[in-house]
Order: sequence, then structure tokens, then C-alpha cells
Amino acid sequence: MPERSSRGPAPARPDAIVVGAGMAGLVCAADLTAAGLEVVVLEASDDVGGRMRTDRRDGFLLDRGFQVFNTGYPQVRRRMGFGGPRMYPFTPGVVLATGRGHLRFGAPVPRPSAAATFLRGGLGPWKDVPALGLLSARDALAPASVIKAGPDVPVRRALADAGISDALVERFFRPFLSGVFLEPDLATSARVFHLVWRSMLRGALCAPAEGIGTVPRWLAADLPEDTVRTGCPVREVTDAGVLTEDGTEIGARTVVVATDGPAAARLLPGVPAPRTRTVTTYYHAAERSPLAEPTLLLDAARHRFLSSCVLSEAAPERAPRGVALISTSVLGEDRPGREAEVRTALGDAYGADSSVWDPVHTVTVRGALPAMEPPQPLSRSTRLSPGRYVCGDHRGTGSVQGAMASGARAAREVLVDLARAAGLLPARR
Repeated sequence: MPERSSRGPAPARPDAIVVGAGMAGLVCAADLTAAGLEVVVLEASDDVGGRMRTDRRDGFLLDRGFQVFNTGYPQVRRRMGFGGPRMYPFTPGVVLATGRGHLRFGAPVPRPSAAATFLRGGLGPWKDVPALGLLSARDALAPASVIKAGPDVPVRRALADAGISDALVERFFRPFLSGVFLEPDLATSARVFHLVWRSMLRGALCAPAEGIGTVPRWLAADLPEDTVRTGCPVREVTDAGVLTEDGTEIGARTVVVATDGPAAARLLPGVPAPRTRTVTTYYHAAERSPLAEPTLLLDAARHRFLSSCVLSEAAPERAPRGVALISTSVLGEDRPGREAEVRTALGDAYGADSSVWDPVHTVTVRGALPAMEPPQPLSRSTRLSPGRYVCGDHRGTGSVQGAMASGARAAREVLVDLARAAGLLPARR
């Protein structure tokens, strides 16, 4: 990680307060401090990251939810480039667990050699090969502005319009995208799908060596010393600044609320609380790896889980030596008996004796993603009122890219408004 720069203690009355040290808040703070502003970031929990956190438990490094890092996001490329935390790529493509065994979907863009896989495995008819190739080529090569201007319909309709067969939709796209968007009905905005598909084609899906939490910590480490104050929940946004839970009022002309959607709605009356998706992740330990490769496993047979992988195959640091760590996510909340049901389904999907696996941890993430059904704005202004702003993935697309882009937009709008107030730019009309 880069060494944290130092400009002395954070000011008692900063130029700007950022509420929340998730990806949106950290990017916003980075851009504001780069412009010369004194910034304080107030984070309610004990570390940065928001929903991107990693816990150490009994020698395991466990993310709060199954999190794959996409290196193809534009904001990731801009801010991290070839730096950042150490990453291990997953195998391109996925393994589909069907009622007839495993079927490999080798890459998002099927090569000529992949046609035989389609036919042998019954993924889809011949026509899916050129149809998927054309869809993927368009998303990978066309300007993002073309995708953003496209029709905003549900993904299921967009796939049908692209000539993708119902067979391929049901055997690949529905189980795959259920894990991406945390909804099984392919009701997510087609524009969001195309942008995410584009990033997958242009980058790689990776597992950070020491957990997803190292990504926000890497961003935070480049902020001036004492910029981030953890364990400092904000009770209220006031006319003068913010009021913390311990009754301390911190004054600032500019306040940016960079929390999740429900918290933003509580702090800023008038901001709508978005509908959200909930996901639960089960971690299991095994003496032997049930899949000796860093590949995502999807349940194409009966949709008993969203996705699974042997995380230690991708990132050996995540588990004690000689132990396989399996990470599996399902939609919704945990409930009594669900872990056993999932473990049984995993034994069938992996073709392994899962009865001897040890449950390591279960984590439910409420509000893991905002619902993104059309019409879905891809980006919204962060301005609410003079000196008050809101950003986060709930203001754009539910992704790391969406959070970072929203934080960057908030910083731009803050700087423009401050320049106008100082008479350096014409007033808004």
C-alpha cells in the first residue's frame, strides 16, 4: 500500500465533511483533498470500506459477503492502474453444475473452439455462438455513450432482442446474472447489464490476496493523515455541519453524505430510500478442495445457490495451510437449517462429500445492492441544496464502479459550486 501522506491533525472546522468511508466517500475525499481542500471523513464503524470489509477469524480471511473484484471498471483503472492490493484472477468463464455433471462455459465471448462446447453440453443452439459474439463485441468495442443511449429494458428482453436463445438464457445467463445483480428474474436494467458485461470483457474478475477490504484501505492510505475518523457515527446533518452520536457538532460549509441508501435517506430528508437486495454468504472449510482450480461454480440445475468457489484456490492466503475454504452465496436472509441445505446442495454440485465440511462463518448483507430495474438512471447529480450533497452506488449503478463514479461526481460538483461562490465561475442558471 502507498504510504499515507501527512498534513498534520485534521482541522476542527474543515472545508468539507464526508459522511461514510466506503468507496464513494473515499474517492470523493481523495479528489477534494487533491484540489487543496481540508476534508474530514466520518465513518460509523471501526474501519473503512462500508460493504467492502474483510474479517480475520481462526486463520481465515473472510469477506463480508462473496465479493469478486472487477479490474475492468473505468474508475478502478483510472485510480489503481497497475498498482493497488495484490490480486489473483479467477479462471475466465464459469463451471455450470447441471443435473448431468459439470459443463464449462469458457469465456464471455465464445471462440470458434467453444462452439462444440455449446453443442455437447446443450448450452444452446448454434445460433447462440454468433449472437453472443456480436453482443459481446458491441459491448467491448463500442463507446460507452452508445451503450448508455440504448433502450432501457429488462435484461431478459435485451437478451431476446440480441437473438440469445431461451436455452442459453436459462442455462447460463439466469444463474450467472442472478449472482451479479442479486435477482433471479433478469429484471435489471439492460443498460446496467451491458456496462457490467463490457467491464468483464475488458478486465478480469479477481480475488484480492488478503481480502476485499484491502481495496478501500489502499485508497484510504493515500489520504492525508487523520483525514478518516472511524467509530464516529453521525446522528444528524445540521445547518452548520453535522452532529455526531456523542453530541459533538462539527462545522463545515460543505457536507457530502456518502453512506448507503437507507442511511442517506435518514440523514437527508427528501432523499428516497432505494429498494435493495439481500445476500447471505456461507463459508465452509474442507480437508480437500472439491474443485482444484480458481473457477466460479454456478448452479444451473435448480438455482439452490447463486455462486460458489473454492476461495483458497484463487487466494491461498485466505485459509490456513492445507485447508480449502469454500465460499457460497444465496439470495435473502439466513434462517435455521439453511446452512445444512446449502451444504447438501454444494455436495451435489461439486460432486464431493460435503457432510464432512466444517461451517466456518455465515454473514448476511442487507442492502448489498440497490435494485436496478428500468428506468434506471446511470448517474444522478449529487447536489441537494447549497452545500449539501449525496453520493453512493444507490445514486447510479450498484457496483464498485457506480460507487466510485458517484463519489468522483460529488467532488466535481462541490468544487464547481465553491468556485462559483468565490466568483471564479459564472452562477448557475
